[in-house]
Amino acid sequence: MPDLTPQQMKTLERLFEAGFRPIAIPPYESALCVRRGECAALLTPVANAGLRLLAAPTYIVEGNLSVKLKRGEREVFVWKKKEIDATPQRLKELDTFRQELTSILEEAVPQ
Repeated sequence: MPDLTPQQMKTLERLFEAGFRPIAIPPYESALCVRRGECAALLTPVANAGLRLLAAPTYIVEGNLSVKLKRGEREVFVWKKKEIDATPQRLKELDTFRQELTSILEEAVPQ
């Protein structure tokens, strides 16, 4: 993880207060990964600013970041050959995760 500015550290503190936790996910060791529940996101520092999303938040499958795909009439979260259904509960958890994470990241952006 790169060195963080005081502003970026304050953003991380707000994330921790909201229940987000740092995790290491191969092959993203150089990015800052945060997790809450079964959702995760990759963050990266922005020069002279806060943190931003490196990729859209996603669901964790077997400890790895998944991709949401359509399989016929259903949606699934997939990592390699393992997939889990994108149930309404999982989709709601992911949406809440994304909204709260985005809100905290936007609060840290200077106006």
